[in-house]
Amino acid sequence: MTETTSQAPHRAVPRGTPHVICRADELPPGTRKIVEIDGTSIGVLNVDGRFHALRNQCPHHGAPLCQGAVRGTMADTAPHEYSYGQHNEWIACPWHGFEFRLETGRPLLSTERARVRVYPVVVDDGDVVLYV
Repeated sequence: MTETTSQAPHRAVPRGTPHVICRADELPPGTRKIVEIDGTSIGVLNVDGRFHALRNQCPHHGAPLCQGAVRGTMADTAPHEYSYGQHNEWIACPWHGFEFRLETGRPLLSTERARVRVYPVVVDDGDVVLYV
C-alpha cells in the first residue's frame, strides 16, 4: 500500500476492483474515512501522507477497528529504560487495545493468530482509489 501520484507504466496495477473513495485533498494526514463496499466496512486512513486500508472489524470481538488510535510501540529495553519506536505504524482496537500493523494487518503479539485484512490503496490523478 503505497501512495502514488499516478499509475506509472512500470508499476503493477493492484489486484481487485478499483473504487474511488474521494479526492486525496479531502483526506488529509491524520484523517480517516470509513466506507462500505459489498457489505464490508473498510477504513481508509491517511497516516503522515501514506494511505492504508483495513477491514474495519477487529478479529477479537468485532469492534470497529479503524476508529482506534494510530500509534507506535515501546521497544524492548533493559528494565527501567523506555524507548518509543515504530511511530504511527500500528492501529489499536478501541475496545480492548489489540494492536495491528497498518501495513500488513498482522498483530503486535506474535502469539495472536488473527490478523486484519488489508487492501491496496493508491492515489491516482488526485483520487484515493481502493482495490477490493
